[in-house]
Amino acid sequence: MDNTALIKKIKWQLYLLGKFKIPMIGYTGLKLVEITETTTKVKIRLKRRTKNHLNSMYFGSLAIGADVAGGLHAFYFANKYGKTVSFAFKGMECEFLKRAESDCIFVSEDGKKVEDAIKKSIETEERINETTNVNVLNIENEVVAKFKLIVSVKCK
Repeated sequence: MDNTALIKKIKWQLYLLGKFKIPMIGYTGLKLVEITETTTKVKIRLKRRTKNHLNSMYFGSLAIGADVAGGLHAFYFANKYGKTVSFAFKGMECEFLKRAESDCIFVSEDGKKVEDAIKKSIETEERINETTNVNVLNIENEVVAKFKLIVSVKCK
């Protein structure tokens, strides 16, 4: 499968996930901006549904963006290798550096770590845990939050 078709398939899977399995993804209006073998970028707009009483991005919206940015590589590599992936987050650590008072881009550059976990899971047929980092950037390209997520994957 070429990369363009793979990206289109992942966008469709993300839409279906937000529509039927995890409605909060759909509720935030999260959009896939970029996905490569190393980097994932997703965007959440600051709007009525995603902001808090301080007119900054709500913690739950930030967590959803980090969740998707940190987890999309699992779908990407499972599709690439023609496998079904079962994945969940086992832990999360977050640091808020400043208020997110604009649209936000969630960036994960740990694609290689997730690919290695997927490969190891395919080889061993066991669940593998890997820590991924997600930085949240505002429209001025400032880091407003940092997330560390423990992704747990198992491939069949």
